[in-house]
Order: sequence, then C-alpha cells, then structure tokens
Amino acid sequence: MTTQSQAVEELAIVRREHTGRRIETEEALAALPAESQAALRQFSLERTMGYGVDYSDAVELRARVLGGQRWQEAATELAGTCLRRADDAGPAPRPTRIAYLRRSSALLRISQIMMLADTDERRTIFGDAAEQYARAAELSGDRERVTIETPGGPLAGWLLASDGPAVGSAVVVGGVEGWAMDFDSVGEALAARGIDALMLDGPGQGETRLTHRHYLTPRWLDAFRRAIDFLDAHAPGLPIGVIGNSMGGSFAMAVAASDTRIRACVDNGGAPAPSAVPPAGTFFTKMLTYAGTDETEQGLACWRTVTPLAAGPNAGYPLLVVHGGKDPLVSDEMALTMLRDAPTADKKMVVFSDGDHCIYNHKRDRDVLIADWLRLRLAEAKESM
Repeated sequence: MTTQSQAVEELAIVRREHTGRRIETEEALAALPAESQAALRQFSLERTMGYGVDYSDAVELRARVLGGQRWQEAATELAGTCLRRADDAGPAPRPTRIAYLRRSSALLRISQIMMLADTDERRTIFGDAAEQYARAAELSGDRERVTIETPGGPLAGWLLASDGPAVGSAVVVGGVEGWAMDFDSVGEALAARGIDALMLDGPGQGETRLTHRHYLTPRWLDAFRRAIDFLDAHAPGLPIGVIGNSMGGSFAMAVAASDTRIRACVDNGGAPAPSAVPPAGTFFTKMLTYAGTDETEQGLACWRTVTPLAAGPNAGYPLLVVHGGKDPLVSDEMALTMLRDAPTADKKMVVFSDGDHCIYNHKRDRDVLIADWLRLRLAEAKESM
C-alpha cells in the first residue's frame, strides 16, 4: 500500500529557493557595512522597482543585503539567475524570454548604481545590461537601439514607435542616477498613446557616457538639439515634446525654452538650480562624474549652464510639473519655484501628496498622467500646425 509520503516523493516537484522579505529595523541596518546601509536607504523598494527591477527581485535583493551580502554582488547574482532562465527557456513563449532578459538588465543596472567612478568594471556591467536589453528588444520588436551623432560625441537611445499613426514625438531623459532604460515605462505609456518616444541617454548619462565617453559640457544643449533633429527627421512635421525625470526635469525645461520645435514639456522632479547642490557627499561626486571630472570648479562650470528657468526663443511652451509631497530631494518650495518662475504662462503642477522623488511609489499613475497630458497637448499642437 502506497503511503502519503511515498506518493509525494513520486510527484514532480521543483522547489525555487528565495530568501524572502526580512524585517528592516534600524538595528539590522546599523550592523551592515556603510555602503549597504546607504544603498538600502537611498534605493527603497519603490525606487528600485521604478528603475525597472521586478518586485520579487527587489524584495530578494534587499533581503540578501540585509543578510550581509554586498549590494553589487547580490544584484549581479540575481541578474545571472534571470539570464540563465532566459537562455534555458528553449521553445518557451517569446514573452518569457523577453521578461527574463529585461529583468536581468534592470538588475545589472541597479548593481552598478552605487559606483562613484567610471571603472572598466562598471563599463562592462552597464554594457552587458544594454546588450540584454537589446536582445529583449529584438524579440519584442517594439523598440530599436539608436545612436545619434553630435559634435560632442554620440548619444545613445532607444526609440519606441507609436502604436498606430503618431500624433507627435517625445524625448524622455533621466537624471544623475536613473537613465534611459530605467524610465522605459514612460516610453511605453507614450507609445501606447500614439507618441514616438526616444528614451535618451544625454551627455553624462548611461551608454552615452559609459560606452561613448560623452560627458556633460557647457555645450550640452547642442547635443539635445541633435536629438530633436533626429525625431524631426523620423516623423517630419509632427510636434515634439520633452520629458525630464529627476535632474532631467531641469534639462527638459532648459531645452523647451530654447527650441521652438518643442510644443510641450514635463518636469518630473527637476531642481531650479542644479549647480546649487552642496559640493559634498556622494550625490555631488556623481554630478562631477557626470561631467567627466573630479575637479569641483570644472564640474560646476558645466552644471551652471543647466538653467531651467531662463527665458529663450520658445516663450509660452506648455509645462506640466509633477511633484511628490514627500520628495526628500526636491522640496515643495523648489517645485513651486519651477512652476512660478518658468518662462511660460501655460503651466500647471500635479502633486502626489505622499509621492516620493519622481513619484516612484505611484509609477503607473505617474506614467498615465504624463502620457495623457502630453498626448493632449501634442494633438492640439498638431491641429494648429
């Protein structure tokens, strides 16, 4: 007679081991190395997911770091697991391979987020992340890798074509830490609403910096104009918008004021004066690396040219400011300054009362808000052209 335990042994059972969520206390954090403490505090579960990391991977990453594993090592190991599942999928449905490749890419990108210098190791990690993202893009067929030549060097990006006839185009940029691939949910929301979306690594960001060694310089605006040229040539005659996330919001507003082809702008988390960031700490070090230097004055000379509130030839561009009421980096007063002092009368601000920086904790609502507003404004601009 077969016992219940024997019957269980005969079943085909595959067990996937996970660390599982750990309770995060100040005592547990205090026992960790300084870098691990910083990573866990700076990159909350919501922010990590905001950069494209799957929920289960984000939970596992935090649990492993709380258990004593280094942030980079834990994220890299998890990326390897996702990559093996993608490669071992065999005849599995294409969406399965796409999902694992994108998960692996996001984990690799988050693995290098605490690095302060552009070492060969960092370039390799980010290059691998981009290649896995490119493999997923080839399978999905919904986006393509693009390189845009500029006087200062190539710009790297990903173009998401609109679903159906396009009503306009848009440039989407990130900030000091989150870059083009990290904000692809914004690009996907735009494409779903009939907007060609160029997810761009501007000077000092992502592949543009780590692969092409194109850093922020006082002539950064020339590079963005070439990106606008690219969209203008891709879809001639269609209105163009620009969306900036985090410090990218400061760049976006400066671009909008300077180029009459920009018919709408979204600032999601920008600062009125990026060069006013206190010249100390890891964030300022990352700003210097963004400019390809470790010299404070040289770096600040570049950042002083990012002037989101300066007037330009494109007076009156429509502006949407998106702000989080619990943003630890951009205060309510800073957000109000962006709204009040922007060189346009056609502007409004939407505040998420409990929103964190870049509204990572309301990611889907944020993307819907931005994409719907931009589609409306670009459709109005198209009708008036």
